[in-house]
Amino acid sequence: MRRRDVLAGAAASLIAAPSLVRAQAATTLKFIPYADLALLDPLVSAFVTRNHVMMVFDTLYALDAAGSPRPQMVGGESVEDGGRRVRLTLRDGLKFHDGTPVLGRDVVASLRRWASTDSFGQALMAATDELSTPSDTTVELRLKRAFPLLPNALAKPTNLMAAIMPERLAATPPTTRLTEMVGSGPFRFVANERVPGARNVYRRFEGYVPRTDGAPSFCAGPRIAHFDRVEWLTNPDPGTQVAALQAGEVDWVEQPLMDLVPSLRTNRAIKLQVVEDKGLIGVLRFNFLHPPFDNPAIRRAVLQAVNQTEFMQAVAGENAAVDTRVGVFGPAGLPMANDSGMEALSGKHDVAKLKRDIAAAGYKGERVVFLTATDVPRINAICSVGVEMMRQLGLNVDEVSTDWGSVVQRSTSQQPIDKGGWSVFGSFWGGYDVMNPAGHLLLRGTGLKAWNGWPTDERLENQRQSWIDAADQAERLEIARQIQVQAFEDVPFLPLGSYLQPTAYRADLAGMHVGLPLFTNIRRS
Repeated sequence: MRRRDVLAGAAASLIAAPSLVRAQAATTLKFIPYADLALLDPLVSAFVTRNHVMMVFDTLYALDAAGSPRPQMVGGESVEDGGRRVRLTLRDGLKFHDGTPVLGRDVVASLRRWASTDSFGQALMAATDELSTPSDTTVELRLKRAFPLLPNALAKPTNLMAAIMPERLAATPPTTRLTEMVGSGPFRFVANERVPGARNVYRRFEGYVPRTDGAPSFCAGPRIAHFDRVEWLTNPDPGTQVAALQAGEVDWVEQPLMDLVPSLRTNRAIKLQVVEDKGLIGVLRFNFLHPPFDNPAIRRAVLQAVNQTEFMQAVAGENAAVDTRVGVFGPAGLPMANDSGMEALSGKHDVAKLKRDIAAAGYKGERVVFLTATDVPRINAICSVGVEMMRQLGLNVDEVSTDWGSVVQRSTSQQPIDKGGWSVFGSFWGGYDVMNPAGHLLLRGTGLKAWNGWPTDERLENQRQSWIDAADQAERLEIARQIQVQAFEDVPFLPLGSYLQPTAYRADLAGMHVGLPLFTNIRRS
């Protein structure tokens, strides 16, 4: 499905859109997510899963609007022995949705499961000698060396976050997807009302005790659920989404198609707001295990063919602010964003020369399985441009068009191409995902332990550790510059630019956060 087809379908839907069920009660919030919630496990790297996790689970620390970590589940903390002994005390009143209290052993098991996969968590565990629970309400970390970024790691509000769950669920191997959802967050997941591909339901957890100190600030402070019920209603048709919002049949459309945004601006009953203000960053991710992208020379040639302006115009047209000089640490304004090595992306894009370079690098016509998600317009757009770009370079591209949930599941396969594997897929990441090397999954070079794509890159790993150990922000920025240069040499992924995506909601909603789509502290005015 190409972008012009999406637009034609959206226009037709606006003329004759099927009616969604109207939200009758002021205590029900009806929300249309950008894609179906196919996977529930907090260890899944997808925005839609992240938004779900933020409702159901809580974290030990939480980021405030200034980007600083503040205690969330933690009631008290002590740091001793030059930073090598950290003791965290859980605040009173914490309980899981099944009625059991949150205990130290639940926290320890949850952190171990999270750290088995998350980049920042792996760094924390590498610096930890012992993680223990001296009592039911305390957790202690004995560290090999001081780890000043510990609260930042535990507060990370996006993929993959340190969600706290009961010990019995945290014992699930990270390679096995959790389907039972028991957290201690402000909403509980109503499993028996789930309709895959159509509906997910959450109810306010009456046993949740918000923090009593401070004011709500991004993810930090009191998290108050004003709605008794939240319904996620999946509908992949952009026109139907917008028509339902305009008719008052739903309250909130997470990501309206960019070409429909101008019409929404004329409706006084609708508000538009950029919530993910750090930008949405498009990427193409390579599979390092199989030809042709196991060859770094071929990856470098494809990198030099990237024209970020073309990718972002396909996504946003003229209706959004875009950044088309985006490196590996996101758009301008993020703390580690820099221009080192950017000449790799700012050349003349001589396709004929790059095609010769790919042939000279040893390309033998191997099939390139390109996974395209057609039900998410922004992902479909970058995939369409990417497929055409690779075909112009002479690559034998086999485009597999499917839904985003299927792309997420297939991208975990390490099988050869002829046995259901893949070569490349497109996705978007948020600013919080890529803003530093510690939590940047796309930059991990730990082979089969790395995120989907599985690059092996000792140089990037060493630079990442140097960044974590750096003494100050100036040193970290210099190391980030070196990492970006190295990343453009090894090419674990292609950065395609970023844009600001507005969300759309009924004007009677108040308390919308900036940073991520959050469902606490939102209310009807």
